[in-house]
Amino acid sequence: MDINPEYTKRSFFRTHKFVYLIFCIFFIAIVLYQVMSAPTNNISRANRQPISIHVTQGESLNTIANTLEDKNVIKSHTLLKVFLTVFKLDKQVARGDYLFDKDIPVWKVAWMLARGHHNVDPIKITFKEGITNEEIVSILESKFSAFRRDLFVSDPKYKQGYLFPDTYFFFPMVTSPEIISDMSHNFAKHLATLDDDIAKSGHTEEDIIIMASVLEKETSGKEDISIISGILWKRLKQGMPLQVDAAKETYTNKGLPKNPISNPGIVAINAAINPTDSPYLFYLHDKNGNVHYAKTFSEHKSNINKYLK
Repeated sequence: MDINPEYTKRSFFRTHKFVYLIFCIFFIAIVLYQVMSAPTNNISRANRQPISIHVTQGESLNTIANTLEDKNVIKSHTLLKVFLTVFKLDKQVARGDYLFDKDIPVWKVAWMLARGHHNVDPIKITFKEGITNEEIVSILESKFSAFRRDLFVSDPKYKQGYLFPDTYFFFPMVTSPEIISDMSHNFAKHLATLDDDIAKSGHTEEDIIIMASVLEKETSGKEDISIISGILWKRLKQGMPLQVDAAKETYTNKGLPKNPISNPGIVAINAAINPTDSPYLFYLHDKNGNVHYAKTFSEHKSNINKYLK
């Protein structure tokens, strides 16, 4: 039987193409396995520890990917960026802490970053209305072992009166600029809703915040804050010293304190903007926190003898 040379040649090339294809697939599979699997760095699985990183606001994917490669979380920063692009997050990663368990493949690292799965619980902190900057720093020092007081107080936005008291959720590796940015942005957001009211009040924004900071220290809550606001604005209008215990210099110096003495909340700010008019010029709080008003200084002295002695 004659054998067709052309058929034999085509059969030979088909066989070799198939073998070559199998080899290429096998080679690519090995490469992908090596690249996509978690790096070991000659450390046994039992001894590999979870690794944490902190992503700051606006940090580039390139920086994040290089950090993960340097910390031996992934083998290839390039492949991580490819996966992030596939997961449609090739622009920005949600800020915060990320904890990566040992032996985690690169695709899962990318998925966590893309979906903001931090694998870390943030720390809840509530700053009460009227808190001072020094009290804020003390709380942060007690909550975060790596907190830097020097960086916090040297930040240009570290301004008492303008760090809004509220409940915040910070990751353990949060930075000082991030904390201050969150608190100052929160302040700006709340104050933006009151721009028109401040303009109509006849006072500057600065004076409103200073007065609100005083009210936080001089009042016991919503029941008396607007009336006391009216009393204090009246004293200033009449040229009297403010005479508030929260700022001793106001007994000798006329006018508001030079700077806010606390960080006021929205209730105090509203009270400073919208004081309640009353016939009173003096007030005091008894030992139970109840407020007693007086129209004249003699009435005020009588209240002092009656409720404070």
